[in-house]
Amino acid sequence: MAFDYDLDFDTIDFREQPELYIVGRGEQGVLMVEPYKSEILPNWRFKTPDIAKESSDKIYQMYLDYKEAGDFVGMDMARKYLQMGYTRARRYANYKGGRKYDENGEVKERQIDEEKAESAAIFEEKWIIVREDEEYLQMKKEHQKKYG
Repeated sequence: MAFDYDLDFDTIDFREQPELYIVGRGEQGVLMVEPYKSEILPNWRFKTPDIAKESSDKIYQMYLDYKEAGDFVGMDMARKYLQMGYTRARRYANYKGGRKYDENGEVKERQIDEEKAESAAIFEEKWIIVREDEEYLQMKKEHQKKYG
C-alpha cells in the first residue's frame, strides 16, 4: 500500500495511532511521522565516518528500544533513518555538495568522496541488519496485514 501523504501529520501521534501508519516504499514519510521524527532526527548525521558511526549506533539502539517496547512504527522509522543515512551519504559521496543534477537538469559526472563513501557503508551495515531482522519482518507483515 502506498504511503498516505494526505494525513494531517501536524496533529497525528503515530505512537498513539499506529493504525494510521503506512510503511510505504523506502524512506517515505521519514521527515513527517511524529513523535519518531523528533526522537530520531536529532541523532541523524553522516558528515564523517566517526560521526556516522556514532549516529548509526544511536539510531540502531533506538531501533532495539522500539523493538523491546513492541513499537513497530518506531522500528520502521529507525530503519528509514538508517536507510536515509546510507542513501544521503552515498549521494554526497558521488556528487560534491550532494547535487546530482546540474543547472540544465543533466546528471553530473561523479566525483567520489571516500570519506562520505565510508559513512554510507557504516549506515548500510546497520540498515541491512534491521531490514533482515526476522522479528522486524514478521511485525511488518502483521502491521501491513492488519492496517494495509
